[in-house]
Amino acid sequence: MENVVIIGTGCAGWTAAIYTGRANLNPLVLSGTQLGGQLTTTTEVENFPGFPEGVMGPELMGRMQKQAEKFGAKVEYKKVDEISRKDDGTFSLVTDNGTIESKTVIIATGAAPRYLGLDREMELVGHGVTSCATCDGAFYRDVPVAVVGGGDSACEEANFLTRFASKVYLIHRRDELRASKIMADRVLANEKIEPVWDSGVAGYLTDGEGEVRAVTLKNLKTDVESELEVKCVFVAIGHVPNSQFVGDLVDLDENGYIEQKPRGTGTKTPGLYAAGDVADHVYRQAITAAGQGCAAAIEAERYLTDAD
Repeated sequence: MENVVIIGTGCAGWTAAIYTGRANLNPLVLSGTQLGGQLTTTTEVENFPGFPEGVMGPELMGRMQKQAEKFGAKVEYKKVDEISRKDDGTFSLVTDNGTIESKTVIIATGAAPRYLGLDREMELVGHGVTSCATCDGAFYRDVPVAVVGGGDSACEEANFLTRFASKVYLIHRRDELRASKIMADRVLANEKIEPVWDSGVAGYLTDGEGEVRAVTLKNLKTDVESELEVKCVFVAIGHVPNSQFVGDLVDLDENGYIEQKPRGTGTKTPGLYAAGDVADHVYRQAITAAGQGCAAAIEAERYLTDAD
């Protein structure tokens, strides 16, 4: 029987592991399918306190893991498929490699990239459709590519891709970016980035080998369609919270985010906590995820103390 199981290894998960480790709770951290979470697919993180020169996302996650393990956190590379609460108030977690029992659980599973939902889209992931510029940008040197979206993530992807692509088209449904001013200004000042305003991707066009060669654009004001030649489309339109496996132990909002108590990170089920992007649809920052991971750890520790 574990004292605390932490599901997820992003900022929230590792911070929870650091705090519960320092509290001598010997936390068990389950990595899921992506060790390090979304920041492992991010380039330079400029706004995490303590790194005035910036830090690469994978490096930051590696440092957090090392710190958590220093304080006794155990890491297992398992994915949780189902959680249930037993009559004695403890939890049973069914994973892809056995069942784990724990007194408390902290859900820090983050969110997964959202795609456009077009025909054949998922078939083309890895063949000219992706959600990760850091992962795939280097494969598209000296060719035109497109980024879909208008927020900070889309702008970051577009700027990063200028290191490789001959041209980056930034396709956005509106006539101005939703990104923060500093990110928007950086994109609009980059001569290799060309905004495509008031437009959406209506379809993917492929070559004889099944790779993307172009997209069909639709102007959302005029309904006029056109063809834009690109070798890859980087989709950056938000994320879907990884909360489906929790079942009725939590309440979800209309977008699938776990609802927390008005104060703290607790859910409707005692001993079950949620931290980071799986619950936060407002801030969605690395530092706020870390803060929630800290809060969840402290709440889990107090819950265990009160239960003794």
